[in-house]
Order: sequence, then C-alpha cells, then structure tokens
Amino acid sequence: MNKKIVIIGDGIAAISAIKAIREIDLDSYIYLIGEEEFYPYNRIRLSKGIFDEIEENKILLQKKEWYEQNNVQICVDTRAVNINVDTQEVLLSDGSNIEYDKLLFTNGASNSTPPIDGIGKNGVYTLRGLKDALNIKNSLIESEEVILIGGGIQGLEMAWILHQHGKKVIIVELLSRIMPHQLDDKASLILKNIIQGYDIQVLNNTAVKAITGNTKVEGILTDKKMELKCDMVIYSTGIKPNIGVVENTKIETGRGILVNNRMETNIKNIYAAGDVAEFNNHIAGLWNIAIAQGKVAGYNITEKETVYEKITPITTLNAFNISLFSMGYIDETNFTKVLVDEDISKNQYKKIFITNNKIVGAIVIGDTKQSPLLKAAIEKEIVLDDLDLSNTSVEDLLMTLKNNY
Repeated sequence: MNKKIVIIGDGIAAISAIKAIREIDLDSYIYLIGEEEFYPYNRIRLSKGIFDEIEENKILLQKKEWYEQNNVQICVDTRAVNINVDTQEVLLSDGSNIEYDKLLFTNGASNSTPPIDGIGKNGVYTLRGLKDALNIKNSLIESEEVILIGGGIQGLEMAWILHQHGKKVIIVELLSRIMPHQLDDKASLILKNIIQGYDIQVLNNTAVKAITGNTKVEGILTDKKMELKCDMVIYSTGIKPNIGVVENTKIETGRGILVNNRMETNIKNIYAAGDVAEFNNHIAGLWNIAIAQGKVAGYNITEKETVYEKITPITTLNAFNISLFSMGYIDETNFTKVLVDEDISKNQYKKIFITNNKIVGAIVIGDTKQSPLLKAAIEKEIVLDDLDLSNTSVEDLLMTLKNNY
C-alpha cells in the first residue's frame, strides 16, 4: 500500500522535501497543509515588492500545476490544530482528520512581537507573509514617516526601499550596532554612516517603550524619553518558531521542534525542517538552510539515509548603493588571527577571521567580487599552512586562494 506523507507548512523547506521525495518515491500520497490562503510563495521577495505589484502568481515557488504533476494534494487556508502521535492522525481546522505514515513539520516561524505598549495600534505592522506585505503596501499610500524597530537585515532592506520611494525613515535598534549578528563594531559603524548619509536616522542602544496615539499610530516614546513622530511603525525583532501545534504532544521542543541530523524528532516517523526545527540548540532562520534541511528530511522520509551537514550562515545586503557580505563566525575573542583591510573614505572594509590556519568567518563591505573565494575557503575548510599569517595581508590571502585553491 502506498504511504501517506503529510507535510504541515508550505514554505521553501516543504517544497525542497517534496522534490527529494519525488526523486525516490513517485507513488506515495503527499498532502501539503498550508495555513495561508495562497499557494507557496517566495517570502524573501516580499520587501522588495512593497512598491511593485505584489501578486501571488508572480512570486510562487512553483507553478500551481506543479503540485498536480507531482501528485501533491495541497490544502491552502487550512491549519493543523492537533496531532495524535499514537493514532498517527492530524486534525485540521475544517474538522477533518488525515492519517499519516510519515509526518513532516515545515511550518516555519512567526516574527516575534516586542513587548511594547501600544504594539496593537492601527498603523503597526510586521512583514512575514504576503498578507502583511499587502497591508503595508496599502497603508503606505497615506503614510510618509515610518519608524522601523529592529536594525537587522530585513529592517535595513525595508529602510532602503522606503527611502527610495520618498518616505522619511528612522531605524531604532536596541543593541549597540546594526546587523549585530553579522557585523563587528567597525563594520556596523561604517554601514550606519552610509545609511545616515541618505538622511535616514539610526538610533542604537535605544528601546521603544511605547507607541503613541489614541487608536492610530502617531509616534513612539523611547527609553531615553525621546518622542519621535511617525504615521507607521514596522517591527522586525527576531523570529519565534511555530511550535504551538505540538505543545500538547509527546514531540519534544525547545525553542523549536528538536531534531537530529536526519531531521527526525523523538517520535518515530515524524520529522521537522526549516525555521520550525531546532538542531544542535540552534534555529537558523535562513533560506539556504531551510532548503538543505527540507531535502534531508525528504530523503529520510523515503528511507534514503541522509544526514544534514551544518551549513555556514551567509548574509548579503545590496542596498544604499553598496554590497555587503558576511559569513561564518565573527566573534573575534575566539580567534587566533584577524586580517583587516579598510578604506573608510571609500566605504571599503574587509575582515577575515582565522583559527587553526582555517578561515572561519569574513565580513566584506564594498567590493564583494572576491567573496566567493572566501565562501569556498570556509566551506571546504582549506588549511593555510603555506602562508605566514603574521606577515600576510587580506589581498595576499585572497590572491593565494585564487591561485592555489
């Protein structure tokens, strides 16, 4: 009898899993359960499309006919409300039950809601899904002054897009630097100065205590007793895995659903991948990692034994007329050698982190054309035994990588 494979959540990890399953198994039934009313779409294109035509058909991960071609029964606008791991059944929001032989959670994460007084007022938004993007797009017609809470990659991309369309923008970041997980102090300061050169105010070490206004946003109040006026607030302050559906089950969770390197949970025949999965005490929240984990889960569902090899995180930013690349581990206190090349007047900065003669991290602002060399060196764990690192410049290192590896 053909297996029933149920996938809860319809993001990129789900699509990657389906492709892996269909490489091996053309006969099993696949049921894809999606909570949104849309077919699976490309979330990373949402911020870039705020001022364009945001149409479902233009951002789909796969054309709608792909699901029929791959024998996938897709249920949109449907939520899994309960999992019975003993009878291997999923209760859906329409009241129906669906049995499974294999169950995969790829239901992602939601944006964390910061504990700010007034966060529920009209004019306060976050950007995670297509509906969020459409709401922001409609509100921007009558909004001119926008405050962005959070100085991470999504907040900065949004700031640049809003600025390009004539909106006044202020970025408020709780920590001492913007992009705090991807940049060191110097790189963050360089980027901050570039951003402020576009008349975008950046406030670090600043907490938003309240959003002011009666029912509609009129401004914010910071912990420094500073009042700032605006007619829209958009927050991006981290993610929270969507584990609610498994909280009353035997499936083990931490911040996310706990998995091993085969993307297996503690319950036989149940898997998790992508932003909802917690592997080695870490939730990646990155597109390329969701793809890789989905593929591993899909293969193991078909009983093709595959293990997930941890992927080094990569972040790129192309905004404010500069390019930025960050990869790997950039905690300087843990490294034996750091190479730096900077020209602040030209907004150029390269910093390479080396331990045990291996490049383990890099930050590049400005000319990122040689970033693929660093990416390859980090991923391949190239040993730099032929270099005297005490007398090597960044350019020397890049030339060596180009010529020898």
